[in-house]
Amino acid sequence: MFTARSSTVLVAVAVAASLVACASPERAVGPGPSMQPRDAASTDALASGGKGARPINVMDACDGPSFNAVIGPGTCARPNGVNFNEFVAQLTAHQSAGAWHNAPAQTDAWVGDALIAVNKGGEVHTFTKVAQFGGGIVPFLNQLAGTPNVVPECLNLPPSEFMLPGGTDQETLDATGDIKFQCCIHPWMTTTVRVKSK
Repeated sequence: MFTARSSTVLVAVAVAASLVACASPERAVGPGPSMQPRDAASTDALASGGKGARPINVMDACDGPSFNAVIGPGTCARPNGVNFNEFVAQLTAHQSAGAWHNAPAQTDAWVGDALIAVNKGGEVHTFTKVAQFGGGIVPFLNQLAGTPNVVPECLNLPPSEFMLPGGTDQETLDATGDIKFQCCIHPWMTTTVRVKSK
C-alpha cells in the first residue's frame, strides 16, 4: 500500500516513463546506428549470437495492469506478472526484486567481442556502462535498493540509452578488465563482464 511519501516515487518514475513514451518504435533504442527495435524472433536470433557475440538478457516481470494504474499508461507492456505492491514489498525486504535482473550477472568475454543486451521484459530499462555500481534516476527505487547516490553515468541520459521492451543495446568490448553495466532505472540490475585479451 502506498503512503504520501510514495508520491515522490511516482513522480520520478512517471518522469522516466515519459522519457520512454517519447520514443517511437522507428528510432534506435541503444548506442550505434544499427540497433533498431526487433521483433522477438529476430531479437532471439541476434542474442543467440555468433562468434564474438555475448548476449545479456534484461528481465523483469512487471504486471501491466497494476504498474500502469500506479505509474501511468504504457509503463509495463506485460499482461500479468508481479503486482506493483508486491514489487515494492520485495524491494523493501531485499533491496532488489528477483525477477528484475540481468542474466547473466557476470560473464567472461574477449577484447573485440560484442556485448548485446536484449530487453526481454515489459518495462523500459537501460544497460549503461558505469565505473562503479550505484543509484539510478528514480530516487524512490534508489532508496529501496539501498543505493542513494546516483552514478554520474546515469545523469543526463540521451533518449537512445533507454531500451524499450524487445529493444537491444550493443557495446563492443575494447579493453581488458572488469567492465560494469547497470540499469539506470532499476539500479540492482547489474552485469559485470570480465574482459580478457586473446
